[in-house]
Amino acid sequence: MLPNPPDLRIHTRVSFSKMFQEDKMTESRIERHLVDGVKKLGGMCIKFTSPGTPGVPDRIIITATGRIIFAELKTETGRLAKIQRYVIGEMQKRGADVRVVKGLDEVKQLLAEIGGASE
Repeated sequence: MLPNPPDLRIHTRVSFSKMFQEDKMTESRIERHLVDGVKKLGGMCIKFTSPGTPGVPDRIIITATGRIIFAELKTETGRLAKIQRYVIGEMQKRGADVRVVKGLDEVKQLLAEIGGASE
């Protein structure tokens, strides 16, 4: 069996690397858009980490009127991990408002809801 030509191996690595970086950049842009949008509406958008409890949503949104929304951000093609589905389900069973927000369009919809709602 002949090894892959060197130029093909390099091309494959570069392509995979670019795909991964573009996906991360997209999710980063989505998160930045949410954070900036919530702040413009007078709210807070706090990064949510919980050591010892995996699967918690990415952000806690506290609107200008005190409404609390948990947001898990994904790219348009992103999927929830099993632990995320479980934790989100448990939070919702207890009455928490938890959203899975996929892509910039859904971020814009959530911001419109936050900004236009008479809470």
